[in-house]
Amino acid sequence: MNPSLSDHRRKFLRKALTLSLAAMPGAWWAATPASAVAAGKDDQQDEIPPTEDLMREHGLLNRILLINEEHLRRLHAHQDFDPAVLASAAEVIHRFVEDYHEKLEEEHLFPRFRKAGKMVDLVDTLLAQHQAGRRVTDEIQRLSNAAAMKDGSQRDRLASQLQVFVRMYRPHEAREDTILFPAFRTLVSGHEFGALGEDFERKENQLFGHQGFETMVARVAELEKRLGIYDLAQFTPA
Repeated sequence: MNPSLSDHRRKFLRKALTLSLAAMPGAWWAATPASAVAAGKDDQQDEIPPTEDLMREHGLLNRILLINEEHLRRLHAHQDFDPAVLASAAEVIHRFVEDYHEKLEEEHLFPRFRKAGKMVDLVDTLLAQHQAGRRVTDEIQRLSNAAAMKDGSQRDRLASQLQVFVRMYRPHEAREDTILFPAFRTLVSGHEFGALGEDFERKENQLFGHQGFETMVARVAELEKRLGIYDLAQFTPA
């Protein structure tokens, strides 16, 4: 390959070649060793765009919202549960969602919208909800203990905090996924967009180690199992 080609051009040609080979029935997949296919997946993993990275983290948030909803259901049904599961879920929210995911949005996305004079009202609302969410998470953590579970007023307070948390974050993340993130791509160049993806990955590795996202997914899955809501089939209507 011509050494004068830019990195972007080389990546484009490499991906185009891969797609062409993949289109040949039985040719590429049959002839490629499993190790090479796995390596190709790793390469794609390393090039996750920043907005896609944020959206998959919303998937993790959604699973925690499901955990919160199950605790809310049990509180309303006057059922007992291990508050340590809820406390652990709140800790994931605090460390991964609030201190990492939301900080990325606040430091890298929101300022660019403000500078461009676009969707400023939306950004202001999203930021206010981040701040409100942190206050609610603190309260959920404070109430997620055995002593609070024995007090009717504190159980009611916990239920109300879980309800407002879920109610806020469902539309919050939906608005980011469908409005903010698609619009963000129009505010930055291709080079800047790619560099942000690398910055996000580097920050994730610094805070949570290699494959930090996958580690958090495994942690949430374990909480789902302890709560009895891991099996996806149980949510299928009869």
